[in-house]
Formats: sequence, C-alpha cells, structure tokens
Amino acid sequence: MVEAVQDAGVVVTGAGGGIGAALARRFAAEGARVVVNDLDAGRAKAVADEIGGIAVPGDASAIVAEARDALGGRVDVYCANAGVGSGGSEAAAEAVWALAWDVNVMAHVRAAHELLPDWLERGSGRFVSTVSAAGLLTMIGAAPYSVTKHGAYAFAEWLSLTYRHRGVKVHAICPQGVRTDMLTASGSAGELVLQPTAIEPQDVADALFKGIEEDRFLILPHPEVAEYYQARATEPDRWLHGMNRLQRQWEEATAR
Repeated sequence: MVEAVQDAGVVVTGAGGGIGAALARRFAAEGARVVVNDLDAGRAKAVADEIGGIAVPGDASAIVAEARDALGGRVDVYCANAGVGSGGSEAAAEAVWALAWDVNVMAHVRAAHELLPDWLERGSGRFVSTVSAAGLLTMIGAAPYSVTKHGAYAFAEWLSLTYRHRGVKVHAICPQGVRTDMLTASGSAGELVLQPTAIEPQDVADALFKGIEEDRFLILPHPEVAEYYQARATEPDRWLHGMNRLQRQWEEATAR
C-alpha cells in the first residue's frame, strides 16, 4: 500500500473507461476515497459502483466544488485525466482546436485555480496530469492534440516549479500508445506509431504509483520515451528528420 494515498480524497476526471478508470481502480485499491468523473453519467456510475466510489458526472472543468463536497470538504489528489484526441492539421476547424485547447489544457488550469488556495493554505496537495508522450515529442496527423498536450505538459511543469516548496506535488504522465478507445480512434497514424508498443491502462496506473513512491514529476510508462525526448533536445534536426520519415511512411501507406 502507498501510504501517501491511504484515506486520501481523490478525484479522477474522464474515469468512465481507459486510463481514468484504471487510475480510479488503483487509488481505491490503495485505500483512497475516489470521485469518478466522466461526461457519460452511466459510465461514471458503473466505475464508481465497482470500486465503492462516488460518481460526479459532468464537464471536468466544472466539477471541483461538487467533488470536494462529495469527499467531505477536502480534495487531496486531483487527476486531470479527461482529454480529447483531436486529429487534423493546421487546417482543422477552429472548433476542433478550441475543444482540444479547452479540454486538454484549460480544464487543468481551471481545476488548479480551484484547488490551489486550499492546498497552499494547508501545505499539501497532489496534481496528476495525464499528458501523453505527444506532449514531450509530437504525434503525426494530430496537430491539435500534439500542440495542446505540449501545453498540458508545460502547465504541469509550471505548477511543479512554482509550488513544490509549498507542499504541492505534481506528476505528468506521458505514455505512448495505451489500449483505449482513444487509440482505436487514432486511425492509421495510431496503428503505425502507437499500436506496436501499446500497453494496458493498468500499466499506466502502475507507473504512476511507482512515481508517487519515488516522488518523481515525470512518469514514463514507456521508458524509451526518455531516449526520444533526449534526442529531440540534443539533436533536433536529426530527430525532426526521423519524424518526417515516419510522416512520409504514413502518407505512403494511406495513399495505397
């Protein structure tokens, strides 16, 4: 058992399935009291009933107050997991870009705005951001997703460097492919880039809990992402050339 989360009040957004449901199950198994959030009320209730949690359905941007009340007035851990996997290029509709920005970035900002006053007053709190390796690297065929996941990572990083001396702990989870509905929806690009090394949602939860035990900010369920991230930083042109080669491979495959 991880002592840091026993009897903690935990909120997991987008927890009706996939990574969110795996996180909710793991927190409950570790002795936490869990609020399960999802836009789909039926899916939220199903997971909450399974783990003995509390379903608080609705927009992840607007449920902090209700979730806090459901937990008896205190949120100890907030998992900003809800996200949208918007594909497309610079030509994607502005509504697509706006939704990706709102869900993948601004929902995290709004939650932190609600949570931080209490956390800073008592000197403790934990913010878990489900980002994606796309937030460290990129994803072919998915400009809105890649750009906003970079934003999600940047915000988590900013929270950590700004408030860690005041007791706020932050974790950024950055997996590559995970066998969820989002991976299925990623189409041929996901099949080419993500499917070959895809892991289960439970593997992501396991990686987070190892990171909590080791007090690490960056959580990499696919350890090889660290090498890619280092290559991107130290040899950007070589890295971009390799990614462009992958882009061309995808274009050729979809043109057949």
